[in-house]
Order: sequence, then structure tokens, then C-alpha cells
Amino acid sequence: MTSTPRRVERFRSVISRRQRDLTLVLENIHDPHNVSAILRSCDAVGILGVELLYTVEKFPKLGRKSSSSASKWIERRKHTEVAACYAALRQEGFRILATQVADDAPSLYDLDLTGPVAIVLGNEHRGVSNEAALAADATFRVPMAGMIESLNVSVAAAVCVFEAYRQRLRKETLTSSSLRPGDQTKFLQDWLKR
Repeated sequence: MTSTPRRVERFRSVISRRQRDLTLVLENIHDPHNVSAILRSCDAVGILGVELLYTVEKFPKLGRKSSSSASKWIERRKHTEVAACYAALRQEGFRILATQVADDAPSLYDLDLTGPVAIVLGNEHRGVSNEAALAADATFRVPMAGMIESLNVSVAAAVCVFEAYRQRLRKETLTSSSLRPGDQTKFLQDWLKR
């Protein structure tokens, strides 16, 4: 694809708002369409990358051909063990929060999502594994008033990341990227090749 000045400026603008300190951990999410929808929400709020934690399911095959595919713009790291995934995140300063369907879990809306946070979302049928929930720093629920106890995982992801985005906008922490200028240049060069 041609690197027009308009395209270069668009990339610079988006990269300048990418946030390294907000991520999702996708644990054994089976349907690649759900994963793609989650990546689209991540892109929309400026998330730099996600963690793919697959201990039971196979890693999803994600298309990169469509220009609207967010998988082109979101970095992904693969993990096969909860402990290794969480250790890497904690070494980078993340607090790990796992979703849970439980009335006694704190509400998403009572959490402070303005610092470095990794939100764990689980399989469409099983939810977050016991291992991942117990090893997390805390669990929380997305409050609901209907008969159905949980949202589709891609919808739950969107609700979570947009709540984090809302809090960060309010606290005015999204005025610049959490990437260093050298990293921004690296991403720009990489994106221009896609």
C-alpha cells in the first residue's frame, strides 16, 4: 500500500495515543470471531496489545487481510500457562483483574482502571478458569439486571475496555501515548509495511 502523507499522519496520530498500560488476557476463547471483535474494541480505545492465554483451546486463526481487521493493529503475545502469563504481566507492573459471574464480586464500575491493568476474560462456555481467577489480584463482575447471567465475551470485553477508557478520559491520562518516542517510531515503520 502506498504511504501517502495522509496515511502516515493517520498512523502517527493513532500511535501517539496507544496505551501500553491497559491490556486484556483472553483465556481459551474458542470462537475466532469473538477474538476479532475483542481486538476491534481494543483498537478503538487505543490498547497496544493483548495476551492470548490458551491452556485448553487451540490458538485462534485470525485474518489480517481486511483493512478493517483490527488484528493488523493490535500486538499479541501467546501464553500456554497461567503462571507464566501472569508473571510476565506482573513484571511489567500490571494489576490483574479477572471477570467472574458472582453476585458478591465487586462491580466493574467500582474499580479504578486508570493504572496499569490487565483484564482477564474467559471461554464462552466455561468463563475464566479457577486457576486464572484465584491467581488474579482481584475478581469483578459486570453488573446486569436481566435474566441472563453473562454477556457474550466480546460484548463483555467492550464494556470493560470502554469503562477503562471513560475513566482515563476523565482523569486526562489519554492525552499522550504511554510509548516512548523511539517505540512510536518503530511502530510507525512497522505499520507502514502492513
